[in-house]
This record gives sequence, C-alpha cells and structure tokens, in this order.
Amino acid sequence: MKNVWLHVPANTRDTDTLPGPRNTGRFSNADGYRLKYTMNLQHHFLIAMPALQDSVFKRSVVYICEHNEDGAMGLIINKPMDQFSVENVLKKLKIDPTPRDPAIRLDKPVFVGGPLADDRGFILHTPCSGFGSSISISEDTMITTSKDVLETLGTPQQPKNTLVALGYSAWENGQLEEELLDNAWLTTPADQDILFHTPIAERWRAAARKLGIDIHNISTEAGHA
Repeated sequence: MKNVWLHVPANTRDTDTLPGPRNTGRFSNADGYRLKYTMNLQHHFLIAMPALQDSVFKRSVVYICEHNEDGAMGLIINKPMDQFSVENVLKKLKIDPTPRDPAIRLDKPVFVGGPLADDRGFILHTPCSGFGSSISISEDTMITTSKDVLETLGTPQQPKNTLVALGYSAWENGQLEEELLDNAWLTTPADQDILFHTPIAERWRAAARKLGIDIHNISTEAGHA
C-alpha cells in the first residue's frame, strides 16, 4: 500500500472542489463531442446494470460526491479491500486512537473507491466540523481528505457514521451522461442507511430496490459491457 493518506489531492487542500474528473470508462469522447451538462447527480447512487462487466464497476454502487459541467467524481461503496481494515490504516500511519472508545469498531473494511489514485484516502461521514479538508455534499453527508479525520476514528470525537475508501472514480464532461444513455447505470437519490449501514453484499440490490426494481430480474442484455 503506497503512502496511504499521506497526501491530499492538490485541489482539495485550499479549495472547495474534489479531484478533477479523468477518463476512466469506455466512453472517451475521443471525437471531441461533449454532451451538455443537463443533470446533477451529486448525492446520488449509480447502480451498475447487470450487463456492465467492467472488472472495477461490475455490480457496483457508486456514491456521487460531485457532479457539474466539468464531470463527476464518486466512490464505490460496496467493494471492500481484501483483508484491509480501518484499524490497519491507523496502524500503518502510526495513529493511536486516544482516548479509545471500545464501543467503536475499527475492524470495518476499507473500500476500493475506484480505479484512480489508489494511494489517496477519502472518508464519507455524517456532518462533523473541525477537519482541515472537508466538503459538504448534502445536509447529512460530508467528505474529508485530510489526515486529521483519521486521528478521531475510534475516539469519542469521530463522526457518527463513517466510510473509508482508497482511490476514487471519475468521469469527464459528458462521459457519465453517455454511459447513462447507454443503459450502463441506474440512478437514485442516496440513502444514508445504504451508505453506512446496509450489509455490503446487499447494497447493490438494496439501492436498486429504492427504484422498485429487483436488479437480478433485469436482463444482462440491457446494456453494454
């Protein structure tokens, strides 16, 4: 694991924006065509259609942290890293939670947030002030990229609910819109229970259920791999 949490994306240190979108999917807009920004999916879930067989995004639920005319950025919330927990992160960075609250579990998994910058850490959490690099996504969800938030984990000062991820997902201008037109994703407003409490293996189906859909009944021919 490379320099976990030791550097924050440059444009989150002194601004109110998240890492810039990158070309990460099958739509590159190589012909220069840029779809007009016509929707805002910030604080929404992207739910991968069954036909989406990409190794990273297959059966994924992506929480969209930012979406504007420049593109979109989000974190996958249902792909835990193998045998790597929040406690492992703290030990690697030599952070000793003080005072330790034994009621707070630190064996929760760290998630693969996406294919970009897998040495960068992000924490989604319920509102809590005092961190060096935090952005409010909605009235009940924030994202923090500075190391100081880690120093609160396992202590009475930590945010009520947290989700820790390494890496992120991003789409350039028009790219996500094209993928939606291509039936690669379903979308629904984000849900705090799914984000923080629903068992990981059930999040894909639970997110689709918000739309009244049994995701397992959708034909795998509905979209493109």
